[in-house]
Amino acid sequence: MAQKVCILDFGSGNTGSVFNLFQKISVGAKVSREVSDIQEATHLVLPGVGAFGAAMEKIRSLLPVEELEAEVLEKGKPILGICVGMQVLADRGMEFGEHRGLGWIPGVVQRLECSGYPLPHVGWNDIKIVKSTPLLKGLDTVKDFYFVHSFAMQTEERGQVFATADYGGEFDCVVNRGNIFGVQFHPEKSQKAGLRLVQNFLEVAQ
Repeated sequence: MAQKVCILDFGSGNTGSVFNLFQKISVGAKVSREVSDIQEATHLVLPGVGAFGAAMEKIRSLLPVEELEAEVLEKGKPILGICVGMQVLADRGMEFGEHRGLGWIPGVVQRLECSGYPLPHVGWNDIKIVKSTPLLKGLDTVKDFYFVHSFAMQTEERGQVFATADYGGEFDCVVNRGNIFGVQFHPEKSQKAGLRLVQNFLEVAQ
């Protein structure tokens, strides 16, 4: 079956660049918030930049969250959360107050503990793969990704953490719970490694 990628449209600033990345390898990629497109997609992508609370406000007001939950939690459709799109998968975020997330991966998003390093954390960083996952296939040697963030998920179930990174302290940067994947870095800015990661994601079957 041909892949159909729906990049969920809630006004995130990196939506266009994420779309361009997926278009390189999937002719079926589109940006949409329509229920029919979400239902017809084989893979869903939740982009995200900015603050946790503002992102969740837009997600709840612009996306059909109940339909998303049906597709992801009940039907098992693969979804990839990117940067803040990963963070909102958590139970709650602590940026500018406490905000409720989607609660699909147990955890809390906290400010980076970076031992005096400047925030935000901006630039290239190696990731440390701590557990095998299809998302990271072939990335044992090419694992330098581009980050822009000041907060990161503290994942409750450590078995759902598949890679970490270090910026004055270790933080979770790749999480996976069944069909739900999240990456703290930006694949769309990570050149060869980002392209491989997205190819891996599209090979995940429902």
